[in-house]
Order: sequence, then structure tokens, then C-alpha cells
Amino acid sequence: MSDRIWPGEWVASRLGVRLPDEGLLTDLVGLAVRRNPRRAHLLVSSVLGKHVPTDPRLVYGAGLALGHLVRGRLGAAAEDAGELLGAALRGGSCAVLRDRLREPVPPVDAIVLGYAETATALGHAVADALGGAHYLHSTRRPVEGFAAYGGFEEEHSHATSHLLLPADIADLDRDVPFVLVDDELSTGQTVLNTIAALHAVRPRRHYVLAALVDMRGPADLARVDELAERLGARIDAVSLAQGSVRLPSDILETGQALVDELSARAPGTEAGEDHEVRRLVLDWPPGLPDGGRHGFSPSDRAQLEKELPRMADAVLAELSDGVSRVHVLGFEELMYAPLRLAEALADALPDTDVRYSTTTRSPVLAVDDPGYAIRTRIVFPSHDDPADGPGERYAYNVTSAFDQIVLVVDGAGDTDALTNGLLARLRGLAPVLAVTVPSYGRPA
Repeated sequence: MSDRIWPGEWVASRLGVRLPDEGLLTDLVGLAVRRNPRRAHLLVSSVLGKHVPTDPRLVYGAGLALGHLVRGRLGAAAEDAGELLGAALRGGSCAVLRDRLREPVPPVDAIVLGYAETATALGHAVADALGGAHYLHSTRRPVEGFAAYGGFEEEHSHATSHLLLPADIADLDRDVPFVLVDDELSTGQTVLNTIAALHAVRPRRHYVLAALVDMRGPADLARVDELAERLGARIDAVSLAQGSVRLPSDILETGQALVDELSARAPGTEAGEDHEVRRLVLDWPPGLPDGGRHGFSPSDRAQLEKELPRMADAVLAELSDGVSRVHVLGFEELMYAPLRLAEALADALPDTDVRYSTTTRSPVLAVDDPGYAIRTRIVFPSHDDPADGPGERYAYNVTSAFDQIVLVVDGAGDTDALTNGLLARLRGLAPVLAVTVPSYGRPA
């Protein structure tokens, strides 16, 4: 019998949020309280690598596991990763999970869309598992020279506007299965908005919804069936775990009162001595996208796999001597490149505890309790000149328990505001290596 404290107990006891304790669900998520009047609770994933520092091989392996579920739904040969994933979640080998699921498989032609900001790396991992898939993630960052293909709204999100900015619209203008990837399906409204918007531009016969956890209820499922019938399309769904969340009727009021009560004494991350900051501009291959914001093709995937060991070695050479715990911290939508670098570092340093997470726009209450998923938070100003104006950004569960922080940002985010904001906070915790991945732009 495990004596692990579920990092959702604090919220469950105070807000009355209930999840079924069956299957992998409570292994995959904890709970926190949002600073958002539209939605009180937050499902905090233990495998996403957004809010919780996680073994990068578990993060990538979970994404590949979801991708294999998609493969099976598309009629291709697929690995059943349930036992491997369960073992990794409960203390088994994350490397075994990852290695088993990245073995070569026949490619599947599909288009995969990941949702910004949380699912940009998750969607990329799903596309990797399909082999022949073209990948694109939504973005909240307009980029000069790239026209919007479409847009949709995520009503409950802290920042709702999404854009699709493919470098080549022809990559999307095909009637192949379209896979929409998010970390969770709560009501499914975001994916319905997306499918309706995409179908209006280019009708398709088959859509697949893929999420780490699927929390939709009967009414939500009925809306999917209604849309499928109206569009004359097939809409399937896969997830690593399913369940229903039970919420009291007054949760918004109770959650807001809790935020008001605890905000003044919410834990931050105490700064200590002023540590060294080193900088490295990664020798990223010219023409290779830094992620899926403008599309990522099977040939891009092959090039990245070839070049990744060289780039990881460059990061490894800059680490401080004798490190035992390394936190690789990505930057908002830039999740996949930091994830793959962190994964390579974990493989190269078998005696070092390497963890991975990313910064975020999402405001969440921090509570220093083992039954709560967000123990600490760092607040800092935005540093990539966002189109919706300056604002606060956050890094959760980043502490001085790590003796090296590797911050990975793209070129657009490597600014004076980064130096004076987030970097200044991080250097009070541990030595920092700031790694810059050149931002991808349209070739001249």
C-alpha cells in the first residue's frame, strides 16, 4: 500500500472537488486553485512538464503513449503502453517507457494540432509517435510574415485568443485524419470550436481528439456527436485516463474567497545568494523550426533527431561541475526543444536528477502543502513583447533544491526584460545556464 500523499487532497478537502480514485487518473493529475474567476480548480498534470518538475523521459514517454493510442484509433499497429506508463508513474523506469515507445514504427499520414500553451510539446510527441504526421501548434504570438489560417477560442483560459500560423497552408489542405491534442478534455468546447473553424475552411472526414485525461460528461459527449452528424465527419477520442470531476455548485465563489484569503500569504520562492549566470546561444540548424508554431514536418523530425545529440553536448559542456539536481525550465509555448534537451541530459547524466518544466501565463495559487500540486511560485514580467501587452508570468515549483537551472528560451524571449526579471529571480536560487534557441522566421 502506497503512503504517497495525493497532491490534490488539499483542494478536495477545501473546495469539495472529487475525482474517481481508479485507473491512472489520480496518478496523472493533482489539483490546485486557479486565480481565475471563470474556473476555480486546475487539474495539474504529473506528466505534462508544465507546472511540476518531472523526469523528461516520463513527459516524453507519456506523450508517445498517447500517440500510440492515436495510432490504434487510426488503424495502425500500436504499442499498448498502459502497464509501462503505470509502472513509470509509480516509481519504475521512465527510460524503459520512453525507449519502448520510440522504437521505429510504420509512419501514419496525419495532421496533428497541439494547443498553446500547455500542449505544444505533448502534441509534438503524439506526432512523433505517428512518424509521418505533420505537426502544428496554436499560438498566442503573432509573427510577422505568417498569415493566420484560422482561429478559435478557449473560453476558460486565462488568455483565450489562439492563432494558427502555418508556413505553408498546403500542409494543412489535405483530407487526412486531423488529430487535436490537449492536456485535458474538461467540457470539450475548445476542440468543438476548433473542428468547426477548421471544417469551414477545409472539410475532412476524420478527426481524433487526444488528451492525457478526459473528464467530459454525457452532455459534453452528446455535443461531439451532434457536431459530427452536422459536419458529416467522424470524431473519435482517446486518452490515457477517463473520469468525471464532481464540483459543488458554489465552487466559483468558494474558490475566489480562498484565493482572496490566502493570496497575501501565498508562498513565493525565497532568493538566496547571487549565483552565476552563463549564456549559450544554441547552434540550432539553419532552417529547422524551433517548434511547431509554423509547422514541423517528418523531414524536420529526422533532422532534429540527427542534430539533437550535438546540441545536448553543447549544453552539457556548460553545466556547473558536480551537479546532482538539474532543473531544465522551458518558456511558455517553447516546450518541445527544452524537453528533448532535458531528456538528452538525463540520459547523459545517469547519476543526476534531471527535471523539466516550463514557465506559464496561467495564474495559480501556491500553497506549501504536500497535498497541493503547486508548492511555490515565481512571479516575473513578460519578456517577449506579447501582442496583448505586458503582464505577469509564472514559474511554479522552481526552488533552491536544484543546484543548476537550465533556462531555455527562444530568440524573441531573450530580452533585457528576461535579464532583469526571470533571470534575476532564478540566479537567487542556483547557478543558471541561459540557453537561447534562435526563433524561426520565414526565410528571406
